[in-house]
Amino acid sequence: MDKQAFQKVYTKILKLTKATCTLKATGIGNEELAYVDGRPAQVVKIQGEEVTLQVFQGTEGIATNSEVVFTGRSPTLKVSDQLAGRFFNAYGQPIDGGPEVDGQEVAIGSPTVNPVRRKQPSELITTGIAGIDLNNTLVTGQKIPFFADPDQPYNQVMADVALRTKADKIILGGMGLSNDDYLYFRNLFDNAGALDRIVSFINTTEDPPVERLLIPDMALTAAEYFAVEKNQQVLVLLTDVTLYADALAIVSNKMDQIPSKDSMPGSLYSDLAKIYEKAAQLPSGGSITIVAVTTLSGGDITHAIPDNTGYITEGQLFLRRDTEIGKVIVDPFRSLSRLKQLVIGKRTREDHPQVMNAAVRLFADAAKAKTKRDNGFDLTDYDERTIHFGADYSRSLLAIDVNIQVDEMLDTAWNLFSKYFSKTEVAIKQSLMDKYWKA
Repeated sequence: MDKQAFQKVYTKILKLTKATCTLKATGIGNEELAYVDGRPAQVVKIQGEEVTLQVFQGTEGIATNSEVVFTGRSPTLKVSDQLAGRFFNAYGQPIDGGPEVDGQEVAIGSPTVNPVRRKQPSELITTGIAGIDLNNTLVTGQKIPFFADPDQPYNQVMADVALRTKADKIILGGMGLSNDDYLYFRNLFDNAGALDRIVSFINTTEDPPVERLLIPDMALTAAEYFAVEKNQQVLVLLTDVTLYADALAIVSNKMDQIPSKDSMPGSLYSDLAKIYEKAAQLPSGGSITIVAVTTLSGGDITHAIPDNTGYITEGQLFLRRDTEIGKVIVDPFRSLSRLKQLVIGKRTREDHPQVMNAAVRLFADAAKAKTKRDNGFDLTDYDERTIHFGADYSRSLLAIDVNIQVDEMLDTAWNLFSKYFSKTEVAIKQSLMDKYWKA
């Protein structure tokens, strides 16, 4: 059957903005894909017979009599095992020089998994990063963001998570990546021999910002194929969701919608929830876990993007530079995994919960001692020891470049306890002390 015969063509545009065009058309569906003067576009608003299209590459040079062709379908992705090891753009087209993917064409942006069809997450995900695995353990089917300042190496952390995590498939959704970051991901995955389990959808700073809006849906459509059809454990990495939200704001402002808090669209919460709620543990054994990056402006966690994200997700991982050791760490005070209690001590060693709590308590004592020192107060012997412990703990367990397994993390913590403190000061259950204390 000839698809072209059923396409609708119009040649009268009523209104043009920098990112959208409006025309009169009938029988058009919301989110339908179209071409305006040959440029990809998508329906974002239908009011009576007036249809507004978001033109992904911008409207510069488009005339009011330009040809608008409606395709009769929403954006799609061809899914099959051939996705593995490949790099695609926001439209699901290969950008790695390889062939087109042969597979089933699936509409992107499908509804989230029905809660009735979900299972309670219960499987451990290890990343090799102690600041996560020890203090903020991740669980399959979880959704959690990294909060980081723009100058922090969050893409390096994402790449490390991709390479170290024991997942069947890793789906990377890069939004607004610099070319350097894109090449960093590509070369790293290639050199590590991990390409066979990684699928990447990339929008760079050289691509139109509005194209970023397609990236999460493309990534999650691929994730659903592997999780639902193949019963695989899938980890989705999205970076940077702040740049995705900025693209939402661009389209919203061009459509003359009244902005909400921090110039963001009023739909920001539901737009973010539509992405994050795709995370699920499925009864069949497959799962989709989402780890995303949200960059902060000047460390402002009250901005609309991190603020809304915090309501949707199950905790957050907070990156900060520890000036004491000169390294970026996963901050144990501001990070939180709300699902960690489902696996620590159950899927990990029995001493995990108590070691985690004792280490963070002693690290808090180190922070208080540093405040006393910085304000010129005298330090006790205990204060001095906690400061030394805090630096060692940061260097050997919280720093993002630490790559060890969970049992080794626990053993390292026990070594630090016995190096700086007495058993009484550590205050862990006696039966665990008898078994694990490093004399």
